[in-house]
Amino acid sequence: MTLPSRKALLGNAFCLVALGWIYGGDLADAVRARSAEVAAFTLLPSPVLPAVVLALTALGTLVVAAGLARGRVDDFKGYRLLPILLVGALFVDLVLAESRVPLASVDIASMSLQRFHQLAQELTTEQAVPDDPRVLQPLLEELGRPPYLVRGEPLQSWTLQVRKDCEGPVREAPGVRPGTVLYCVAPERKGAWVTAVGLPGEQRFGDPAVVSVGGETRFLLVRPVPPDEDAPGGAFRDNPVSPEPVPPEPVPPAAAPPDAGTSSVQP
Repeated sequence: MTLPSRKALLGNAFCLVALGWIYGGDLADAVRARSAEVAAFTLLPSPVLPAVVLALTALGTLVVAAGLARGRVDDFKGYRLLPILLVGALFVDLVLAESRVPLASVDIASMSLQRFHQLAQELTTEQAVPDDPRVLQPLLEELGRPPYLVRGEPLQSWTLQVRKDCEGPVREAPGVRPGTVLYCVAPERKGAWVTAVGLPGEQRFGDPAVVSVGGETRFLLVRPVPPDEDAPGGAFRDNPVSPEPVPPEPVPPAAAPPDAGTSSVQP
């Protein structure tokens, strides 16, 4: 039985694996995003392109198999179908990518937290941070849309939940809907921790959870700023920080942050 060269065989095998991995994964994501409790996508992915590419891949594979069965050598044009399909599909993907947001959901959520922190910090006095949901609610209009889907539906806006008498950022929020900004106020309004509910950065699908990266909750601290101090920066902190000028004894990291009250506001 005559076979094409090793180069032709390996080239077709590589293209077949690449097409199946790339577009099979895209199709699986598009299907799963429609039923997942939370999906880390800004828009519902379309299954059309990956389905078409996979159908053409199956057709090209049949042509290659027919060529091998008939003992065709390298001059058989059917051996060029899978490489042409891979290059063409990647080119179409590249063109479509120009209209897509190039950031991951966790990055967009982090930028939204930073923006909320900045706006809330502007409302602080020298003695206390704001804790009135009616004052904080308008800040959400500056954040855009949450970068998550809930059972295939994009979230239209962020919501706000204010908690009081907290001793650290919220690390677990069972029952809280994704796209919620958690504003956790310390006793006597000496500070407030800002977190959000979405998905951990390592997950694309799952149940709602506080946004985290590498197991570390992403949060920012709003605090009063004395006149002789610069405003606090917007970098994310890895551990709870006391809002007092002189920090008390650290809270054990395993302890769940208590709160005495919760207020929720939705647009």
